[in-house]
Amino acid sequence: MTKELGVGILGCGNISTTYFSLSPLFKGIKVLACADLNIEAAKARAKEYGVKAQTVEQMLANDEIDVIVNLTIPDAHFTVSRAILEAGKHVYSEKPLTVTLNEGKELQALAKSKGLAVGCAPDTFLGGAHQLARDYIDGGGVGRITSGTCHVMSPGMEMWHPNPGFFFLNGGGPILDLGPYYIANLINFLGPVKRVAALTSMASPTRTITSEPLKGTVIPVETPTNIQALLEFAEGATITLSASWDVWSHRHANMELYGTEGSLYVPDPNFFGGVVEASGRDKDIKPLKDWDHPFGKANQEHPQGPRANYRTAGLADMAMALIEGRDIRCSIDRALHGVDVMTSILKSGAEGRFIATTTTCTKPAALGIEEALALLA
Repeated sequence: MTKELGVGILGCGNISTTYFSLSPLFKGIKVLACADLNIEAAKARAKEYGVKAQTVEQMLANDEIDVIVNLTIPDAHFTVSRAILEAGKHVYSEKPLTVTLNEGKELQALAKSKGLAVGCAPDTFLGGAHQLARDYIDGGGVGRITSGTCHVMSPGMEMWHPNPGFFFLNGGGPILDLGPYYIANLINFLGPVKRVAALTSMASPTRTITSEPLKGTVIPVETPTNIQALLEFAEGATITLSASWDVWSHRHANMELYGTEGSLYVPDPNFFGGVVEASGRDKDIKPLKDWDHPFGKANQEHPQGPRANYRTAGLADMAMALIEGRDIRCSIDRALHGVDVMTSILKSGAEGRFIATTTTCTKPAALGIEEALALLA
């Protein structure tokens, strides 16, 4: 039986360094090559990480590669993932899976017809903090969750990203860019969403880049940058989700879940670690007793302090699921449902009505300490 899948990385921009640098932490995967429409970018990454630089066509034809990681811009995810599947290879895509629901359904059908797998980021819900929260929920720590709030808000991307234009075009915006982290975590905790409603707007039809090297460039805004959404889950919980790039500062917590027996305070779903807090009916909020989860341990230095970063865990879980014949935690079914939820939110904002989702999924299997250790090299 195969012990390891050969991996190709398609798209050599900023995010590619994460996959290159963190993939050696995991078993079941080995990065062999990288490709980019700009072959010089591929050559630079290949030299930096000791892999082979290829054209896109060469990678698609490379028999050593079993799965290709799609790191192109969101609007290209569908076209690139479809080409990978048509070449007979598994796909692991950065989020979002696609920017429309129909595209996602087409990928799902194509993968099924070819007997191939599609996985999709985010995988941060596999982090130690979020799996601790999942364990607490599954153990009845807060009773049945009835409601909650999520907030992901900032002034936007044009102040720090070197080329932020695509964030404000089709496939961008705070819902499709940052929403996947929150929605994937909510699916991890609560399962599928039944229907949504939203109000959407944008503060300005243009943005001025203040980061280098494009400082002063005016870019168009073609997607809502301020979204206030309400999600009704099949299990009955109702969650508010505020996602905005029109907020200079705020004091809202990232995620709070309210149950019949208490409340749970979940750290930023964009990251793997953090402190999980909870209260019972006594209203006494305390940190949960930490557990020795490998994906919650700080392994990188950041300006805000040490941070746990295990991105690529989802890719490794996908590889081991294929090797072991089990369910993929970052599966296309869950990613597609996430696309359904996000595009329904945007549709609701445009049409001013509740939108029922047309897809569903199961909760992913929990990733406890032993299961996480089994993914590490």
